[in-house]
Amino acid sequence: MCTKHQACRSDKTVFSHNHDASCANHKVASIQIAGIKEIDSGCCSSDSCSAGSDPADEESDPRSHTTKGISHSWKIAGMDCPSCAKKIETAVNKVTGVLEAKVLFATEKLVVKINHSSDARNVEQAILDAGFRYSNDLSSTKPPVKSDWKTIVRQNFAIVAIALSMAIAALIKPVYPVLSDWVFIFTCLAGLYPISKKAFQLAKSGTPFAIETLMSVAAIGALYLGETAEAAMVLLLFMVGERLESFAASRARSGVQSLMELVPETATKIVNNERVEVPASELQPGDIIEVSPGARLPADGRLMGQTASFDESALTGESLPIERSEHDSVMAGAVVVDKVVRFVITSKQGENAIDRILHLIEEAESRKAPLERFLDKFSRWYTPLMMLVSLFVILVPPLLFAQPWETWVYRGLALLLIACPCALVISTPAAITSGLAAAARRGALIKGGAALEQLGKIDTVAFDKTGTLTKGKPEVTDVIAVGGFDSTELLSNIAAIEVGSSHPLAVSLVNKAKLSGVEIPEAIEKQALIGLGVRGVLDGTVYQAIAPSKLGFGLSHDVDEEVGKLEQQGKTVVVAVQGDSRVIGLIAWQDTLREDSADAVKALKSLGVNAIMLTGDNARSAKAISSLIGIDYKAGLLPQDKVTYVEQLSASANVAMVGDGINDAPAMKASSIGIAMGGGTDVALETADAALTHNRLVELATMIELSRATLSNIRQNIVLALGLKGIFLVTSLLGITGLWVAVLADSGATAIVTVNALRLLKFKAK
Repeated sequence: MCTKHQACRSDKTVFSHNHDASCANHKVASIQIAGIKEIDSGCCSSDSCSAGSDPADEESDPRSHTTKGISHSWKIAGMDCPSCAKKIETAVNKVTGVLEAKVLFATEKLVVKINHSSDARNVEQAILDAGFRYSNDLSSTKPPVKSDWKTIVRQNFAIVAIALSMAIAALIKPVYPVLSDWVFIFTCLAGLYPISKKAFQLAKSGTPFAIETLMSVAAIGALYLGETAEAAMVLLLFMVGERLESFAASRARSGVQSLMELVPETATKIVNNERVEVPASELQPGDIIEVSPGARLPADGRLMGQTASFDESALTGESLPIERSEHDSVMAGAVVVDKVVRFVITSKQGENAIDRILHLIEEAESRKAPLERFLDKFSRWYTPLMMLVSLFVILVPPLLFAQPWETWVYRGLALLLIACPCALVISTPAAITSGLAAAARRGALIKGGAALEQLGKIDTVAFDKTGTLTKGKPEVTDVIAVGGFDSTELLSNIAAIEVGSSHPLAVSLVNKAKLSGVEIPEAIEKQALIGLGVRGVLDGTVYQAIAPSKLGFGLSHDVDEEVGKLEQQGKTVVVAVQGDSRVIGLIAWQDTLREDSADAVKALKSLGVNAIMLTGDNARSAKAISSLIGIDYKAGLLPQDKVTYVEQLSASANVAMVGDGINDAPAMKASSIGIAMGGGTDVALETADAALTHNRLVELATMIELSRATLSNIRQNIVLALGLKGIFLVTSLLGITGLWVAVLADSGATAIVTVNALRLLKFKAK
């Protein structure tokens, strides 16, 4: 973003166009979540601008150099739950040369920044030492997994084998009790070996108090006490619980994986008018591809030739096919509905709309909810503390009260298993992952648990007007010449000083002139007048387009009356001025409301959430718009005024700011949570804590409902996890329940909170 020329900042308030002559002709490609479009750059000369690096660009190259080191990425296999991700992070962060390590559980990806490329081998060894597997293939697609009974048996061989061995041992116990005990012992040792091996690996990697450690201690203790059948049952229940967690984790990741699978592996590229089958990863901007009906786009592109229909439901949630015309942008993953079409590729490898969404989801995982961060810290001291309590239960009664060792060793081991924090630790991330996935399915990207938690506390939603409540595509409705000036000449001269701006009003005016066949001369010394309008010089004469309220002189009665009439119709008006004070005409624009703006405001009010519109438009124009959708408003606000107003609101309430432009970014930062429209600028999208990829405002209320449901789900999970543990803790200390019930309590609690969290995947708004 420019730091020198503030006039380069895109401002959608009526009269702060981007008209600095030094930057009018510079273009920059802006990759959007909801498509790709070109916008006029706010950046000027190289000495005054600094190109901000996009984290997505760094992510797209797993070996990109950054100022903080070299970034490497691996695909991790074998993670059952978010606690596994934490174990890998702990192990990798201990490696010499590692600056930062982050496991992205949703996409099963490890991203590490290291000092030297040679340190990557040490990272890979640390992954293996921690008991996990890795792959350098970061391909977004996966081969379909067969679900026949042979595959299921193979995946669960250890569980099936232990269950069969225990069944055999139980059957022969009445006849061969000694042999039965040895079968139980052999079964227990065989099942214990991989668990204790992993516990040892995790202990060396920096996680000494893992569930595997607790299980190993409990199983060995049970064998020591001669409880061979119970020792084997403990391991069986533990392995079943782990499998359930793995299944739940895969379900929680299913929304993300379905996104990853939207991009086909191959594409039909047109080379010298011939069709060539090429890998989608080799496509570059400018390539021409052909896509048949029923097939998906392998990259973002611009449509060539005639109009065609596309199914974008997997990306936007919009069930009806969308019609696109020539040169329109279409997202990767969209399905061609009705005809064979050709596209010009516009996105680089790793930078299409789906990659962008995946990057935002990956970013979200690093932004944990406050409650989730608390539970992470809580579990660090909880497990070792409970091990000490268990040791206390084992030692104190026999040593001080002459109680039998066997009884209290047994009860201490049961306590150890009950105290396992798995259910408690997974209660929050399981709910948050499900909540984020449910939101993504509805076309709402929420950047992490912190944002999801904050959404449920929102009292007020502040909307930008242009491009948010309205479509942001104003059309010129009136060109009124006054003072004997010709309307064609008026349109020509004002369009000349607007050429080169990315502001919607300027673009609309220039298009109007072109469509009307009006010649647009070359103006010089074009300049944006921040918060006022625009000026330029044409044939030695200064021309300006200024807001009526910002003029330094008064208007005649007739002109002032005409301005009032246009503004009462909800139109945006500028006064065209020649020289210092000669009024030569009025130009008016009108924007169209989004179809669901009124429904969105109504839905928010039904949840008890206030809504207010913030706009740079005049009060009469703002009132005309607000009356149509039933919303309060604040008019005549400059970008800094929006920030000040949002800060004032935030002092007494939790405020969400919804916008789409660069000028909305500061207000988004000042609010409790910023929400960007998917078709907005990159700056707004990066600044925001959430984004509506499909631009459907009515989903705002759904996002808030989903957040509240997620917070409720988390509270339920915590009560379930602690409640079950509390009950079985008492029964175990009293000798009512034993080891296998303790494991069942832990695995059962984990399964219950996970299943409860998965209910959010089927969330439906009221």
